[in-house]
Amino acid sequence: MHQQHRIVVLGAGYTGATAAGRLAKRLHGDDVRITLVNAEPDFVERVRMHQLAAGQELKARPFAEMFRGTGVELRLGHVTAVDAERRTVAVTDRDGAEAELAYDTLVYALGSAWDDHGVPGADRYAHQIASRPGALRLRERLAALGAGQPVVVVGGGLTGLEAATEIAEARPDLDVALVARGGLGDWLSDKGRAHLRKVVDRLGITVHENAAVTEVGQTRVSLDGRESIPSAATVWTTGFAVHPIAKATTLEVSDTGQIVVDRTMRSVSHPEVYAIGDAALVEGPGGQPLRMSCASGVPTAWQAADALAARLTGTKVPTVPIRYFNQCVSLGRKEGLIQYVTADDRAKAAVLTGRTAALYKEIICKGAAWGVAHPTVGTVARRRRVRAAAARPVSEPAA
Repeated sequence: MHQQHRIVVLGAGYTGATAAGRLAKRLHGDDVRITLVNAEPDFVERVRMHQLAAGQELKARPFAEMFRGTGVELRLGHVTAVDAERRTVAVTDRDGAEAELAYDTLVYALGSAWDDHGVPGADRYAHQIASRPGALRLRERLAALGAGQPVVVVGGGLTGLEAATEIAEARPDLDVALVARGGLGDWLSDKGRAHLRKVVDRLGITVHENAAVTEVGQTRVSLDGRESIPSAATVWTTGFAVHPIAKATTLEVSDTGQIVVDRTMRSVSHPEVYAIGDAALVEGPGGQPLRMSCASGVPTAWQAADALAARLTGTKVPTVPIRYFNQCVSLGRKEGLIQYVTADDRAKAAVLTGRTAALYKEIICKGAAWGVAHPTVGTVARRRRVRAAAARPVSEPAA
């Protein structure tokens, strides 16, 4: 009796959803069963959460529509544990029922959440925009603020810049401040920093540079070595922490809790497990780990799906170097900044700014969502049959 190879994909963000769709278009449905586990029924455009928080409406993207006809089965529920030795995943469904899913190959894409770095009061009083529920709570809070109320965005990275400028543009009546641990845009080129400062000044954003937040209160934010500043709504954007489940398994993980993988995104300790996106410790150009971002995550999903499909079908396993080309920053709806970078993510002199850059960023965002929503367009003919020998769990040495 023919037995399907069971592929379970955990998490349906950009990376997980992309990997599931790409596997579906490369493998024959008679040979594999692809189950995508996610807590929510809709795809969340994480790169747009600052827009949602600022009051904009985002297009709904139900997974049921996105994966209709692909063969991908959607399982709604929260992943509570992974047993890498028994090759099972524990899931709690939305109604509270507990279940266990067995897999032959696991694609781990649970991603990351906001990281408060243990700063006192941050978990209680700060808002985060790393998730849709967090963005909606901030949206509600901002809507309740009257003119002149102070909003403090903590974190001077890409997310912080986008949040501060989006809020300041949408609500010019609010007093928006940005707290950056370093200089404003200090990783950008000279032209990039100059344009960023110009936009920030025009939007009336107060910038506290080279400052560290030591405590978050209900109405104030304390800065290291400085007086505290008022805040009616504090937005925390100081980086991400990976989902803790991997660290609780026997999988080899880094100090950050990321799964250690080879060039094909396969776990170095458990070859039947692939890890992608923020959940994986991936070596990039120059031997440096890839930063947590959509720009890094989607290529890892392509690599993992293509490598897994090749191993199952007995074809050559591809390995494509992952590199950076640019950093895309929206600065409100009318302004943007495209910083061109080297392969290892260091700023070049060239930048794209203004409305053209805003349009460029919008095209990138739409393209990423379109790629997830149309995983099999024009590629059904490329599906390959799984070898009989590959119908068992993939545990042979890496190709």
